[in-house]
Parts: sequence; C-alpha cells; structure tokens
Amino acid sequence: MHLQEKTTASNRTYEGKIFYITKDTAELEDGRQVQRDVVHHSGGVCVVPLTERGTVLMVKQFRYPMQQVTLEIPAGKIEPGEDPAECGRRELQEEAGRTCKQYTSLGTLFPTPAYDTEVIHMYLAQELSAPGAQNLDDGEFLDVTEIPLEEAVQLVMDGKIPDAKTQIALLKTYVLLQKEQ
Repeated sequence: MHLQEKTTASNRTYEGKIFYITKDTAELEDGRQVQRDVVHHSGGVCVVPLTERGTVLMVKQFRYPMQQVTLEIPAGKIEPGEDPAECGRRELQEEAGRTCKQYTSLGTLFPTPAYDTEVIHMYLAQELSAPGAQNLDDGEFLDVTEIPLEEAVQLVMDGKIPDAKTQIALLKTYVLLQKEQ
C-alpha cells in the first residue's frame, strides 16, 4: 500500500519512567526492510487557563534536557487509562491551583512524529475558580505567572516561548477568540 510501512519485528531496548524505546524493523512499500527507532509515550495534555481579564496563567519551570527555565502553560503526562480531558483538569489544579467551568478542546498535536508516539491534547479552560493551593508532583517546582493573552502571543511570535505545545495552544486560543468576536 502506498505510503504505508508494515512492522515486521519489534524489540524493546529501553524501559524508563516516562517512556520506552523499541528498535523496529519495517517493510517499505517497495519491499525493502528498514530500521525504525521508536519512543513510546502515553501522551500528554496542556491547558490554556484564561482568566476573565484576558490573561493566561503560565508556569515557569526548569527543564533539565534544555538546561533552562521555560515559560509554558500547565501540562502533564496522561496516566495509563486516564481520560485526556480529565488529565488536563487534574494538571490545571495541580500546577495552577485552579478549576474551571468552561473547558474546550483545542485538538491534538504530534510533537515529534518522526520517532515518538506521543500525542498531546490541548484544552482551553475558562471561568476559572479563585486561586487555590497547588498540588505539585514530588520533585516538581514551578512558579505561576499571569500574562495578558496578547502579550503571550507576542512572546511566541518573538521566539521567546520555544515550547511547541505552548506556542500552538496559545495561537489556537487567540484565533478561536478572534473568531468569536
């Protein structure tokens, strides 16, 4: 079949806390065999918490692989069997100390489809509760900051928010709200 690859063998080569890796053999449409290294991830969510004032609650946290503090929207890993929407609500409460009355799907994204199975589900959270206590994971440290949506979008456009899920979710939120006006 055109543009299809058939997995003919798969060997798990690494098992970690967040993902595992397989070394696969795939058959191309012309019959040749190739090796594919695949990172298997349970997926994630990200949430744009938009206040009634038009500001976005964002988090600053150290990202070890990048060796820097990043500015992102609340996000997290989906636990096995967990509903993505519920995961997003959980992450919103854990990281920002908020709940919401209005919750809108912004779709999904594949952050690195060339070698990773991760799918990130994006949501817009509105009609937020008053600030409450965070419930951070063990070993998680982050600061919540509030930025006007237009300023956050400008930070994306200026290359000052390099996180892909945050870029896409903020831009989709901005476009969605512009269409509603």
